[in-house]
Amino acid sequence: MDVCADDFEQTLPLLQKLVLDADFVGLDIEFTGLRSNLCGPQQISLFDLPSEWYLKTRQSVQQFTICQIGESVQFLINRLTRYVAHSCNFFLFPTTFGILDSEFSFQASSVQFLNQYGFNYNKFLKNGIPYMNEEQEKKIKHSILTGNWRVRSSLDKDQIKVVIDEVTRWLDLAEEGDWMTLPGIAGFQAFEVQLVLRQALPNIWTELKEKGVVVKKVSRQHRWYLEHASCERASCWKEQILLSAKGFSVFFQMLVKAQKPLVGHNMMMDLLHLHEKFFRPLPESYDQFKQNIHNLFPVLIDTKNVTKDIWKELHFPRVSNLSEVYDVLNSNLNPTKNSGPVIVHASKCERYAKTKCPHEAAYDAFLCGSVLLKVAHLLLQRVHSNAPVPEPSFSQYLGVLTPYVNQVNLIRAGVPKINFSGPDYPSVRPPILIVSIRRWPGVSEQQIYCEFQNLCKFDVRRLTRNQFLLLTNKFKDARSVLKEYRCHPTLQVSLYRYWRHSPTITCVLQVCGAVTTWALLAFFLGRASP
Repeated sequence: MDVCADDFEQTLPLLQKLVLDADFVGLDIEFTGLRSNLCGPQQISLFDLPSEWYLKTRQSVQQFTICQIGESVQFLINRLTRYVAHSCNFFLFPTTFGILDSEFSFQASSVQFLNQYGFNYNKFLKNGIPYMNEEQEKKIKHSILTGNWRVRSSLDKDQIKVVIDEVTRWLDLAEEGDWMTLPGIAGFQAFEVQLVLRQALPNIWTELKEKGVVVKKVSRQHRWYLEHASCERASCWKEQILLSAKGFSVFFQMLVKAQKPLVGHNMMMDLLHLHEKFFRPLPESYDQFKQNIHNLFPVLIDTKNVTKDIWKELHFPRVSNLSEVYDVLNSNLNPTKNSGPVIVHASKCERYAKTKCPHEAAYDAFLCGSVLLKVAHLLLQRVHSNAPVPEPSFSQYLGVLTPYVNQVNLIRAGVPKINFSGPDYPSVRPPILIVSIRRWPGVSEQQIYCEFQNLCKFDVRRLTRNQFLLLTNKFKDARSVLKEYRCHPTLQVSLYRYWRHSPTITCVLQVCGAVTTWALLAFFLGRASP
């Protein structure tokens, strides 16, 4: 089911009920871009500590925006092993109202990627649901409630001018009680049009109907009466404007309040954008970011982290994306394929029962939820020594997933995952290798990278003028390079040892050696003098 600005407010009550009834919520987000074109020291690297990775990625999150969010709200029917999935696509577009006018970038590769999978950019750009974070909400609330606001966009100004001219021409011929409809105006922009018209024309009244904004010609006395009616007081009406301008942020706040387990696949970027776009601008402190996310969503489950941890142990074939994980778990390779929970699609969401829609946010969110249930059932069966577990509850599934809760996969960093409920775990990456150069003056990091790329992929970092560090995420690659370059005439490769190879330690030892030498020399010269 696709939800855009025109029908979002009507859908909110149903969404609220679904979230409150849910056992968990699957999530997937599509962006206008993923990575800034960082280079040099700012480039994401396997050498990065989580805090360094966060600060670099934070720049990308501030640069790009969300174009689609997929939610798959899943819950048991009558507490049996039958789950119903309500999957919704929300097309989003940043709020442009009053003082709010966001800037964001497109990354060509991301646009090309989404085009390849049929993404509807019209729904995103023309009919996206507005949203804002708490800081933006404070600004716009202050400007609305104090009446100190104005139309910023030149496009909006032109549209408003056309509307005012049209209503003014109609007023010249209309009689009191006559009315006209302005079609095609919906969402919070309809409130903006009404606010401008009411301020500009003292002898009209406006109402929002299904077909558009209705304008009535009224006397000034009747206008005064309408303005002071209980449901039309200025303060109440302006609160409605604010609520409509918040758009998807209202649903985000519902989700936070419900405190349901949030499930994603490789969901780190999703969490960064949720924080930035709907909560608050990302803090500079990595620890503060972790704390904020944990307060918002106390139970996070990253299916990428879960499946990566157990995949080899189960002897499943290697996979590279969410769809392949889902296919393996639905195949005969999964010993619990026929005994696991049944997952059905709710009405208006049946399209995914017949059609695969990879990289459509709601479909991927549905896959996240399905993978979670199937993996949890597999783990539960193993705990019970493969004996059948009659009608397992979701709380039992959550119990076997406890070791993976709040552990979110991290791509290209010094640690493989982030722990949102405590300190991060130490790195389990392969050891760092050091390359010492002989007879290759002026060699660069790029040249070292090219030297090894045909054998395997390494991140390269210069240590000294003639020494470079190599780091990979595969132990076999590290072993292969050590073996291949054992007797190389130009490149000497060995395991990096901090106390032996660190320039700082080397410098300290050299200074200590010099001081000791001079001290001994002075001692012996002093003894030799008469």
